[in-house]
Amino acid sequence: MDKITVIVVDDHPLFRQGVVDALTLESDLTILGDASNGDDALKLIRTSRPMVAILDVNLPGLNGQQVTRVIKEEKIPTKVILVTGYDDIEQVLHGMRAGASAYCAKDISPEDLVSVIRRVVDGKYVVYADVYDASAIALWLNKKRSSELPSYEDQEYTHPLSGREMEVLAYLTKGMSNKEIASALSISNQTIKNHVTAILRKLGVEDRTQAAVYALQRGWVRIDKKDPQSQE
Repeated sequence: MDKITVIVVDDHPLFRQGVVDALTLESDLTILGDASNGDDALKLIRTSRPMVAILDVNLPGLNGQQVTRVIKEEKIPTKVILVTGYDDIEQVLHGMRAGASAYCAKDISPEDLVSVIRRVVDGKYVVYADVYDASAIALWLNKKRSSELPSYEDQEYTHPLSGREMEVLAYLTKGMSNKEIASALSISNQTIKNHVTAILRKLGVEDRTQAAVYALQRGWVRIDKKDPQSQE
């Protein structure tokens, strides 16, 4: 029987290495590699084509949900297991609707994570401790969407932010002006204005502050102690 190939993506080295070490002990699993951000994760997935990718939802660069969407759009057969420290039903719904096969809390035990990996390879879907087949997960998602998500959330899923828009949003959370963002990204001020307008529309919010709060509450972006653009 062929081994299940896996990659692990998390920006916390200790957590990432712990998952790798735990999975390496399983005779039916093979670790193809690991990454610390969404952009590197996508490159690794495109080149190594693992059967399973374990992705943190809250990643630098492309977040776990965005990586999942790209995998689905490009019809890459990799199954995605999203892991997170956030207990947020909206994130669960967006992650599963983006194409993930499983959604787990970060405090999951190694034994349970291995079980989830085997289940998704077998075509199942897992949300925390609950296991579904394809028809059951579709029913669950439809039920939860109508009861848990406001209309603008549904719009955001249909029209997710692009990679560039996520970059702009990250700078918005730092309180930077359009001119400062344009300088940081080496693009025109008008282009930044266009991106900000698109971000507000897609998120269904009225201003930059609301957009920043929206993103931070969902763990899409983070305010790092050190600006990634800084050379100090």
